[in-house]
Amino acid sequence: MTADLSTRLNPYYRINENEAVTTLLAHLDSLPQQTEIISSVAESLIQGVRSQKLKAMSIENFLQTYDLGSQEGLALMCLAEAYLRIPDRVTQTALIRDKVGSVEWARNIGRTDSTVVNLVTMGLATTDSFLNWGLSQDGFKSALGALTRKFSEPVIRTAVGQAMKILGQQFVLGETIEAAIKKAQAAERRGYRHSYDMLGEGAKTAGDAERYFQSYAQALKTIAHYKNDQDIYGQPSISVKLTAIHPRYELAQRDRVFKELYPKVLHLCEEAKSSGIALTIDAEESDRLQLSLELLTKLSAEPSLKDWDGLGLAVQAYQKRATRVIDFLSETAKDHHRRFCVRLVKGAYWDMEIKRTQERGLRDYPVFTRKLNTDLSYMVCADKMMSDKKGIYSQFATHNAYTAATIMAYADHHQASFEFQRLHGMGEKLHEQIVARGIPCRIYAPVGDHKDLLAYLVRRLLENGANSSFVNKIHDSATNMEDLLMDPIEQAHSSDQHHNPVIPLPTHLLQPTRRNSFGLDLGDEAELRRLEKVVADFATNFPLTNNLNNIEATAENTLTLHDPANPNQVVSHTPQLSEADLKQTLDKATSAFATWSFVPVQKRAEIIETLGDKIAEAYDEFIALLVYEGGKTFADAIAEIREAIDFCYYYAQQARSLMSDPTSLPGPTGERNELSLHSRGVIACISPWNFPLAIFLGQVTAALVTGNTVLAKPAKQTPSVAHRAVELAYEAGIPHDVLQYIPASGQILGHQTLTDSRIAGVAFTGSTDVAWAINQNLAARRCAIAPLIAETGGINAMIVDSSALTEQVVNDIIISAFQSAGQRCSALRLLYVQEDVAEKTIEMLKGAMAELQLGHSRFISTDIGSVIDEKAKSELLDHVKWLEDKATLLAEAKLPSLDGSFVAPQAWLLKESSLLTKEVFGPILHVVTFKGPELPAIISDINAKGFGLTLGLHSRLDTTIDYVRRHAHVGNFYVNRSIIGAVVAVQPFGGEGLSGTGPKAGGPNYLMRFVHERTYTQDTTAAGGNASLLANVI
Repeated sequence: MTADLSTRLNPYYRINENEAVTTLLAHLDSLPQQTEIISSVAESLIQGVRSQKLKAMSIENFLQTYDLGSQEGLALMCLAEAYLRIPDRVTQTALIRDKVGSVEWARNIGRTDSTVVNLVTMGLATTDSFLNWGLSQDGFKSALGALTRKFSEPVIRTAVGQAMKILGQQFVLGETIEAAIKKAQAAERRGYRHSYDMLGEGAKTAGDAERYFQSYAQALKTIAHYKNDQDIYGQPSISVKLTAIHPRYELAQRDRVFKELYPKVLHLCEEAKSSGIALTIDAEESDRLQLSLELLTKLSAEPSLKDWDGLGLAVQAYQKRATRVIDFLSETAKDHHRRFCVRLVKGAYWDMEIKRTQERGLRDYPVFTRKLNTDLSYMVCADKMMSDKKGIYSQFATHNAYTAATIMAYADHHQASFEFQRLHGMGEKLHEQIVARGIPCRIYAPVGDHKDLLAYLVRRLLENGANSSFVNKIHDSATNMEDLLMDPIEQAHSSDQHHNPVIPLPTHLLQPTRRNSFGLDLGDEAELRRLEKVVADFATNFPLTNNLNNIEATAENTLTLHDPANPNQVVSHTPQLSEADLKQTLDKATSAFATWSFVPVQKRAEIIETLGDKIAEAYDEFIALLVYEGGKTFADAIAEIREAIDFCYYYAQQARSLMSDPTSLPGPTGERNELSLHSRGVIACISPWNFPLAIFLGQVTAALVTGNTVLAKPAKQTPSVAHRAVELAYEAGIPHDVLQYIPASGQILGHQTLTDSRIAGVAFTGSTDVAWAINQNLAARRCAIAPLIAETGGINAMIVDSSALTEQVVNDIIISAFQSAGQRCSALRLLYVQEDVAEKTIEMLKGAMAELQLGHSRFISTDIGSVIDEKAKSELLDHVKWLEDKATLLAEAKLPSLDGSFVAPQAWLLKESSLLTKEVFGPILHVVTFKGPELPAIISDINAKGFGLTLGLHSRLDTTIDYVRRHAHVGNFYVNRSIIGAVVAVQPFGGEGLSGTGPKAGGPNYLMRFVHERTYTQDTTAAGGNASLLANVI
């Protein structure tokens, strides 16, 4: 089943958009042309909508007043997203001041005929006045203003809270299923049906998932009491979001999904069948689609669900696979002698799909980049659905009058039964007309309390509040009727480019500056299985022999390494260089410098770009090496390979820009002044084991492209990765003496090579202690002062205030603290959580940690692999023993019974942050709670530790973000996201203080430390006269 699905759908998953649209148009062109009929019906519907006055309290009125592209609209959305979940009054007031006090609300009064919306606007404007009155005045008025603001705050908080609840009530039918059903009765008497959805975004813990599951089960029982005398399609129904009832609903956890989630979904379906109602599996992100289809297929074959035509699926028309999904559903229905309920939607995760694809560097988008193309897909899907009346009961979710008219025309052609659907709180006027025509309409009705509303609400606002949305335009009298009646087919035929040029493909994202690396799609079942096989097969190559220097290998000089997750697997043998060998490599590098430094920068850049291409060609090989030698998971390995390739492309581009031509400098007439950059000499590059490819190549390529020769020392734990990278560098055109691979003792290198006067610079990434030792060795030389570019670690912190979204916070904590087994210099070590949300945050963190899968990284299901070796494991366990006396254990992930160097991710509560004085390089998180007003003290505490690498902040308060940004002494500051995963040229990486010297790797200034600056000055009048000046005399 899995292989069949992949084979059928994958070719269309990320298909070229021009090709996809051409196929859609061919299908639509083959249908009977009904443009005039569709246009006429659509115009009638639009006129009907515009002739009716909007309800005083409706979301359409809000969207007309507050365009989400405006400052006021954005502020309103931020309030809606955060205010109701904030538990403490101080932060509530701060959020109000932050959002309400930053815009001119008064200018929106009277923009709508709605008295209620105008009253809310007046309330916000008055709040703004109270918050700001007297702020810019001195003396009595300022004091009176402060007093007024203080006594007004409770009233303001109450007013804003009520306004947010009113806004939320436009989207949520009821806080309980009983209340929602009772409220729905009035609409049902007017001919509507309802599909109830128990609000809840993706569960992070097993406990959350169980609560959501029980809410669905209870809802089914309650809905059953309100059945009518119609067939199953006329009954109320339920929609189920699978990420809400399993915390790991993802392809990589497929086995767990079928073992743990499937029985729950089957139970809900059996309950729905026994109640005689339909159950629809909701649509989610594109990389979960295959899982949903697999589950649906298995449910279709269940004997207990035989003769039940209520099983359904929501299909997103913006996915390029949508039409093929309809084909698959038709065939599955035929195979199992059943009829599916198919809800066709346009899709609500579009912006996330675009961003995620760009971040992952994938070959193309899973969704269309133009709304127009989504409309075409919707039309083709609709035609296919109504063509299969026996296998599909068609349900069309739309707020678009032209789309509705198209559906009506298709239904007449196919003589198909169907229903329309709309969101509760949206499209009421349009659907009133549809119901009046005798066409069934179902309302998608979210049920839940306001804390579960937030993510849903913001998604709906973004989806329907954008300037381009039909919901916005249909009520806007400034939008011409002709614009609303444009035929998507005609529009598409008139375009010669179907892909939106404003949204470049991920590989073209950084053009024209440079190429972007590409990633591998871990949301593709076939790709996951291929990678697992590639890595498993690679083990037949072990043990590897890393001997580029052709040293005679002996038992005494050979380093043998084992897989850190499997001590029985020998990975490599690497002969180590002696003192004599090191001297010889330095002699060769010194001689080669004279030639290499005169190779034109354009040629050097081409070679480095070729190296990037060769790394990309060896993608699979490097994934396997990083998995077995570095303990990397698939995701981490892919990210590291991309970073290495990006370094090649970026530094090549930077070198061209900096070194191709001298820079002309201003000066007096008759004089020529230029600044040029020149290579330094032999650079020693010393890289760490935690990024054995990316940091190794980042240092090496920066030195090479600027014309230096390189001695490249890999970490002793990961020599094979570097060995293969150097082999490819030679293939790309780097001469052997220009780049030399030097597996050697750090002690010998430090005391012999780095003390040699011929070393012109050192690029180092590692511990602060080793950086100090290198610095002392360089300083002790009586020769030219050589630069040290050091990137070291830090006690990296994250601050979480009470305005943050706990689900997002916990996700980013897990990533920051535990991804890569915590073995990143940027990883989270110290978490500060505001007391008001500490209990909730810690409880969710415990549950999320319990869901982590530890194991060998060669399995796609593994979240966290081993630490690098037994020495690292021992040091971490020693720290745990220290913590047992100093802290309280909050949570610990389950440790598998494996023989490798595994350390369970764990979180400890410290009484005070001063207890943590050193970096702990592994999956151990230290947690401290704080009171809201203590933020300045926290920043002072972080600065006082002396490190300054990464810092994270989760907050919705712009004033808090600005304060931390101005006062924290850190190299990389991340807001409302994880604190790891810096991208070359996007987030240049490096710290200050004890965390490094700078400049930042992957940044515009990095190459400057590998070159000398020289000026050239010539008196151009020396031969007599100033010709250039005289030529300009008028």
